[in-house]
Amino acid sequence: MESTNSPDSKSSTIVVAGATGDLGGRIARSLLEKGANVRVLVRRDSDAAKVNALRSSGAIIFEVDYHNNADLTKACEGATCVVSALSGLHYVMVGIQSLLLNAAVAAGVPRFIPSDFAIDFTKLPYGNNRNLDLRKEFRGRLDKTPIAATSIHNGMFADLLTGQAPIVLFPLKRVMYYGNADQLLDFTTIQNTADFTAAAALDPTTPRDLRIAGDVLSARGLKDAATEATGEKFSLFRVGGLGLFNTIIKVTKALTPGSQEVFPAWQGMQYMRDMFSGLPKLEPLDKDRYPEVKWTSVAEVLAMLKGD
Repeated sequence: MESTNSPDSKSSTIVVAGATGDLGGRIARSLLEKGANVRVLVRRDSDAAKVNALRSSGAIIFEVDYHNNADLTKACEGATCVVSALSGLHYVMVGIQSLLLNAAVAAGVPRFIPSDFAIDFTKLPYGNNRNLDLRKEFRGRLDKTPIAATSIHNGMFADLLTGQAPIVLFPLKRVMYYGNADQLLDFTTIQNTADFTAAAALDPTTPRDLRIAGDVLSARGLKDAATEATGEKFSLFRVGGLGLFNTIIKVTKALTPGSQEVFPAWQGMQYMRDMFSGLPKLEPLDKDRYPEVKWTSVAEVLAMLKGD
């Protein structure tokens, strides 16, 4: 679906939380490029260099204590949308986001975009994926408030395909997968996700959920994309079925009990397992909603990553 709405970005004030992170910073900059008034919420101990860079880009910096409701509410007053790009475990994803949500409601902000940038976790059962369970818990709280909410689901960040999510193995010229080599998977770059989110933040007509994928490929398609990007022939490497993957995840998790890392190895495995299962496949896709977003293919991403 293509949006016919043409919001006046110069009259829009967007509050962004988590802008010192990669995705949040890109969202803030994309909003600024679109002419929006951008308020960035930072903590006293936020990275000074990143805060100064955001200020130099034109963002208005609000130093806040998330536990000070009056302070946080004042920072949200007059905003047309609050965008959360916060990242963390329960304390942040449920606790701090709830404080931000309460402040947005108290300030009369009409719209809220939570930090739900992931596969479609609404299709997954509780207990399947720790980090996505936190998003499901916050979604329950969000849906009990009067604010209009829009979650943006982007599949997996294509930028991670050779790193944090090592599916494409450049040194071995292999594409690793579990289960079915023809299961379709959703990939979106961090920048495309940021640009789409900025457009959605300026669009008062968004539905509860928006689903995007810059590219949709199976393991077989990834093999072809890697071959295209490098000029070298890649082949498939099937590690095993999803049952084996579940066992590997359980063993890895048992060896790192009580992990307070946001993305320990077993968490990344849970994410990949869920993608390979096909359960959270994004459909229908809303990538045509904002024609100004120029989507980057997986082959283009791999071509950029091959020299890293």
